[in-house]
Amino acid sequence: MITSPDNPRVKDLLRLRKSRERRREGLFVAEGVREVERALAAGLVVHSLYLAPDLLPQAEYAGAEEVAARVLARMAYRAEPEGVLGVFEIPRRAVPGDATLLLVAVGIEKPGNLGAIARTADAAGADALLVADAQADPWNPNAIRSSTAAVFTLPVVETTRDEVAALPLRRVAAVVGAGRRHTEVDLTQPAALLVGPEATGLDDPWRAIADETAAIPMRGRTVDSLNAATAAAILLYEAVRQRG
Repeated sequence: MITSPDNPRVKDLLRLRKSRERRREGLFVAEGVREVERALAAGLVVHSLYLAPDLLPQAEYAGAEEVAARVLARMAYRAEPEGVLGVFEIPRRAVPGDATLLLVAVGIEKPGNLGAIARTADAAGADALLVADAQADPWNPNAIRSSTAAVFTLPVVETTRDEVAALPLRRVAAVVGAGRRHTEVDLTQPAALLVGPEATGLDDPWRAIADETAAIPMRGRTVDSLNAATAAAILLYEAVRQRG
């Protein structure tokens, strides 16, 4: 049992709180019963598992290293850990060749927003979530939790504008003030839906690769934009509605 928070394995895990370390190591931390069990069910490659018997006395995880409760508290990102966490390899996935509905999230700043976008994309049946110009990391603990572990099964692919421009799907960009409402755009055909950061929206180079732009009606007295996850949900479910 690991009883010291200064154990080298604890320090190795804590480094994974930083995005650059997750990228360098190709690892991320899943924390809590739901996240760990969904990562295991998704078949993600386990690097290590840690279990605090004092917090989860009846739990059994094959190959888990037992740790003291105070050690798990040091390892955990959350203020009140559930008693188990695991280190997994980041899955490397590609856009499915037969994809008909993709969501492209551009320049998303907050991990919680990116996780919520992944959750909605999975719920709507999108074939993949493409992440471009990302300031947020889909393997950040907040992104994982906000996604309700959807990032474990939904293909999440880091991409570039040039790669999106080369996709064999019609590109529909959400743009405030576009000439057509999102309900007037034909989303029955294979499409990639582009959503930008809520503060600035998609910039001109991203708009330039769109085959069509669509506006979500805004009728507020003060509000002039939507949360990126909300905009993504509206577009995705309009595609679902049109496709029956």
